[in-house]
Amino acid sequence: MQAHYAEYRQLAQRIWGFAEVGYKETQSSALLQKTLREHGFAVQAGVAGMPTAFVATYGSGQPVIGVLAEFDALPGLAQQAVATKTPIAGQDAGHGCGHNLFGTASVATGLELQKLLKEGKLHGTVKVYGCPAEEGGSGKVYLVREGLFNGVDAVVHWHPSNENAAMTGSYIANKSAKFRFHGVAAHAAAAPERGRSALDAVEAMDVMVNMMREHVPQETRIHYVITSGGKAPNVVPDFAEVYYYVRHPNRAVVQAVFERVAKAAEGAALGTGTTTDYEIIGGTHELLVNQTLAHALQANLEQVGGVTYTPEETTFGQQIQASLGVPAPPVTQAAEVGSYKPRDAGGSSDVGDVSYVVPTVGLTAATWIPGTPAHSWQAVACSGLEVGTKGMMVAAKTMTLTAIDLFTTPDLLAKAKAELTQQVGSYVYKPLLGDRKPALNYRD
Repeated sequence: MQAHYAEYRQLAQRIWGFAEVGYKETQSSALLQKTLREHGFAVQAGVAGMPTAFVATYGSGQPVIGVLAEFDALPGLAQQAVATKTPIAGQDAGHGCGHNLFGTASVATGLELQKLLKEGKLHGTVKVYGCPAEEGGSGKVYLVREGLFNGVDAVVHWHPSNENAAMTGSYIANKSAKFRFHGVAAHAAAAPERGRSALDAVEAMDVMVNMMREHVPQETRIHYVITSGGKAPNVVPDFAEVYYYVRHPNRAVVQAVFERVAKAAEGAALGTGTTTDYEIIGGTHELLVNQTLAHALQANLEQVGGVTYTPEETTFGQQIQASLGVPAPPVTQAAEVGSYKPRDAGGSSDVGDVSYVVPTVGLTAATWIPGTPAHSWQAVACSGLEVGTKGMMVAAKTMTLTAIDLFTTPDLLAKAKAELTQQVGSYVYKPLLGDRKPALNYRD
């Protein structure tokens, strides 16, 4: 894999430059598909109603090992690959979660497994899943809902981070929606009594939800942005919209809290003389950590090791850390591999839904300077540089070694499947987003 380092670096940097947001990753998806096809994969594109989703398959028979690949960017984070906050003129989005690295490392894993299958050193099937819109669009949920993981024995994945570690803690469940209010426009000074402000309704809803924070389980996370609030102060807004996320470590609590948020919207509409409706945008389960597979991955990660920086990269790292405004661990921590211990991710991911239907294992790799938070301009800068590529290769090598274990150790797969069966119990998987079609325009 290291012999192809330059190729993978170029692939990741091209996707970094595309910086396409969820369900609009046309160039990014096409580039990854092209790379896989050129190496003999059969690629099924546009699956599960998502134009940028794909499943690339090589080999035949059991076991079937899946590799998850993401490639969407985040709005509002365009940033040059430098150690000072420097937006890119004319560009809005940036890879603040490192998904340009994510998709590339996963494809690299698929290519290495394809080579081993072709040479007869492994036997079975590898599937690389092109997963769009992880950032709020819940792309993997539709893949699960359409049965595209049926018959898969295990799945490996990873995520960019500021440390090297096996994923031993859960992503939290999440449900999101856009709440829309409809009022009556009027001249705000000449005829205010004739207006019914949709923006007032949004603000009333936000106040009620913010008071509700005192009366929900403390692990609950609720956040929102007003995506439309009117066009001019002297026109009473007849339309307004607010985009909400509700999160909790348990999907059932998410459902219950979300229903209360929806009731707050109804109350806000009643109190302001407006009407309201909402559209579910995304919904993801919490992640089920498969300890059997996580221990196996940990051993492989320790074998691969962490990231070593050049003197120039160390200087860059120190500049990045200085920009954070908070204490940060030593830059050299990127060379370390974290011990096996619980590490809750804190955020949400649609990989949680995958983990309910097939044994799933993942890792984080130090693609960002230690101390760098995700969804920041600093993470965008790191993701476009060699420091990001080096961490990406740690992930690719670790996933490949773990997949080789899955191909060659039937007992490991059997134990992982038994663990999943016990974890799921009598629960019958049901998507939190219901039967809606993919929200292809949720970033508009």
